[in-house]
Amino acid sequence: MSLKNTLEEIVAKHLPDDNHFVVDIVVAGIGNKSQVRILIDSDEGVSIDACARVSRAVGDEIEAKDLMPEAFVLEVSSPGLDHPLSSRRQYLKNVGRKLKVSLSDGKDIEGQLSEVGSTDIKILTKVKEKGKKAQEVILAIPFEQIKKSIVLVSFK
Repeated sequence: MSLKNTLEEIVAKHLPDDNHFVVDIVVAGIGNKSQVRILIDSDEGVSIDACARVSRAVGDEIEAKDLMPEAFVLEVSSPGLDHPLSSRRQYLKNVGRKLKVSLSDGKDIEGQLSEVGSTDIKILTKVKEKGKKAQEVILAIPFEQIKKSIVLVSFK
């Protein structure tokens, strides 16, 4: 089993409750230390206390099992708005918000996430045809065509 898979199992068992989930785990080297970056999310948002509890528990278990024999830096945080959505659960959490979806064919679509299905998402967007006024349409976008999705923040 890879280090990343082992860390995913450790993090999953130390999450505060079923509302929390692992978004990503990145292990990288910086200088003479390794960095373990753990991103967690929750259906209701992630608190600093939750990140601190997970960090302490995971750090203790990494050391107890001697998974990283050399010095390491452990960072546990929420993914933040600039981090791409990576799971169906994250899409569900963001229904009603505006997204920028980059497709594997190079096109970008901006619009409001209106629905999340088992194999696709539905985006309410404006489409302008030549010589006509822009019309709102709902586009179904299969997950396998999505290269990256970012939540757009509006300060209006």
